Amino acid sequence: MGLACALHLASEGANVYGSVLDDREATALGAAAAARGVVVHAVRLDVTRSDQVTEAVGRVIRERGRIDALVQFAGVGLRGFFEDLSLEEIRAVFDVNVFGLMAVTQAVLPHMREAGAGRIVIVGSVAGRIGAMSISGYASSKFAVEGFAECLAQEVAALGIRVSLVEPGLVSTPHFTTNRNRALRAMDVNSPYYAWFCRHEQIVDDILRRNRITPLDVARVVERILHARRPRLRYLVGGGARLVVSLRRYIPGELFERTYFGFIRRLVTSPGRPAVALSSATEPK
Repeated sequence: MGLACALHLASEGANVYGSVLDDREATALGAAAAARGVVVHAVRLDVTRSDQVTEAVGRVIRERGRIDALVQFAGVGLRGFFEDLSLEEIRAVFDVNVFGLMAVTQAVLPHMREAGAGRIVIVGSVAGRIGAMSISGYASSKFAVEGFAECLAQEVAALGIRVSLVEPGLVSTPHFTTNRNRALRAMDVNSPYYAWFCRHEQIVDDILRRNRITPLDVARVVERILHARRPRLRYLVGGGARLVVSLRRYIPGELFERTYFGFIRRLVTSPGRPAVALSSATEPK
């Protein structure tokens, strides 16, 4: 999604700096930009490394003199029932999804404050609004991002800085293939949750196969936020995400939890439903 957004904004005339983790990603970014006939400046940035955060922000300031917008896509997933998650795996998710995001935001804020203007767009997830089985480590990080953005938006509004959250539903990207990041114990056939985990993964793959949301859809929402005179705090992307959040908003809490959560729970835990064993790199077809 970050790549699609960088290319889309560059095609609209923005001076875009796209973060990459290594030379391989830098080469891929350059090739994608050349294919689109645009320029995206690759900047080395691992959000968990404070030295790279400082250098990346400093480079943009040195070369452009200002940062008008910060759009954050950096994030990692973690799939598995909670008892099968190690605290080390959960901490690794929070280091990127929460603390890394905060570190980059904190490095950019002084420059936006000095300019008296700026847009901060944080791409979270509908999983930051509604929890689900098998993603407690991931969803808890996205709930934290929601709280962070809500607080930050209030703190910086009077400085001319606007904060927005983009909350996509399921989007078919490498997040669900090569970067699926299933917990180690979740893949153990001896786990008491293994059959349930396999069924839940099948449900997610079925939704992804039917899904029509693309990374470009997310990029267009980001563009709309950057050009909006008064951007909102939250933007849901995808009909399914909007439907479920709307249901939770208008249906009394206990009724929603009994019906929606109960329906999913029965799908996953029903003894009569077959489970397909998983490999370490299952990819939706």
